[in-house]
Amino acid sequence: MSGMLYNEPSPLEVKILTRRFGLERPVRIDTYLATGGYQAFQKALKMKPEEIIEEVKASNLRGRGGAGFPTGMKWGFVPRHSLKPKYIVANGDEGEPGTCKDRLLMENDPHQLLEGMMIAAVAVGAQAGYIYIRGEFRKCLETVEQAIREARERGYLGKNILGSGFDFDMFTRTGAGSYECGEESALLESLEGKRGVPRIRPPFPAVVGAFGCPTVLNNVETFCAVPHIINDGGAAFALLGTPRNGGTRLFCLSGHINRPGVYELPMGFNLLRMIEEVGGGIRGGKKLKAVIPGGSSCPVLKAEECDIAMDFDTLAKAKSMLGSGGVIVMDEDTCMVKAAMRILSFYAHESCGWCVPCREGTTWLKKLLVRFHAGEGSRSDIDLIADVARNMLGRTFCPLGDAAAMPAMAFVEKFRDEFEAHAEGEPCPFEPSHREVLAR
Repeated sequence: MSGMLYNEPSPLEVKILTRRFGLERPVRIDTYLATGGYQAFQKALKMKPEEIIEEVKASNLRGRGGAGFPTGMKWGFVPRHSLKPKYIVANGDEGEPGTCKDRLLMENDPHQLLEGMMIAAVAVGAQAGYIYIRGEFRKCLETVEQAIREARERGYLGKNILGSGFDFDMFTRTGAGSYECGEESALLESLEGKRGVPRIRPPFPAVVGAFGCPTVLNNVETFCAVPHIINDGGAAFALLGTPRNGGTRLFCLSGHINRPGVYELPMGFNLLRMIEEVGGGIRGGKKLKAVIPGGSSCPVLKAEECDIAMDFDTLAKAKSMLGSGGVIVMDEDTCMVKAAMRILSFYAHESCGWCVPCREGTTWLKKLLVRFHAGEGSRSDIDLIADVARNMLGRTFCPLGDAAAMPAMAFVEKFRDEFEAHAEGEPCPFEPSHREVLAR
């Protein structure tokens, strides 16, 4: 069996995007065609561009990369009558800690991604597409490039596709492992061969994107949902989820849980039920302490906040985010000061340094939290952490500053007692021999 599976399926899953996972030779075009592949693309070729966009709008599909922006609306921003070339770009960088679903989609069903991008190209009149893949994902790169070759050989890419008069081709590009290049404007800079730093916006990529031309840029999972929307209709896809949050979502369960893995569940699935019934509960029979619901950039939820629907709007009301769907579970023995320190160390390392609030803010947050975890912090430092984070929020060129600030503020607000205990200079109750952290 080709392709990779990281967990046994759950009976609670609703398999739409992952329905080919586990099939014999799922990455090959013959398997894809035999299971209904490229039918949606052929259907799209006979539709008006605005009809495709309306179906995507009706589906309530929202961006699966983290921001949750309505996909159909995003496509609608591309100027129809621009004389410049148009591009379709898939974000396969996937650098958000706790997230590992785009890699699975590319490794197990690459033609699904290609078909979604082709449909987007028909919708906006694009001539070329690029799949930007994280440089370390060598298997993904090889699998996707093989799929592109197969699609080209069978006449699904190139000139006059299937005799329709439509021209569209596709290419891959790799990054060098920078988390910052997961941000769309920095990704475009890297795609063009430049340093991966964010652009000042507006203008937005829909108008001035790749190579200065109108561009549709979506996450891999977002594009993979599109063929199902065109085949079954936007309304049917919308009904799989909750109002304004259509379809299924690939949730990446990790942390202190018995059955970690990637599971496809309806949008709005209850988080506690996900942990207990899908993930098999907390390992070792311990109690749940906290959950990061959508990747490391999302504000943490305390155990008592976890009886909640996993969709963009519900989590926003709870002052957190669905993000990229990376659900990180923490048990009762987790030191929340250390968790915050590890997360902020990551953001300090990954800041591109382009703007001062992020470059200096992430560095100081890391220093403060390292000091705290070593028992060298003071009570006044607790408010200083929150103050530094607040002064970063909304003041950076790209969302990386917010991605560092929001979890820092949430950890301090919700687990202040642990920060105060560390400020007293007492050994961490969860990790008594912690002073060596300062020496690193």
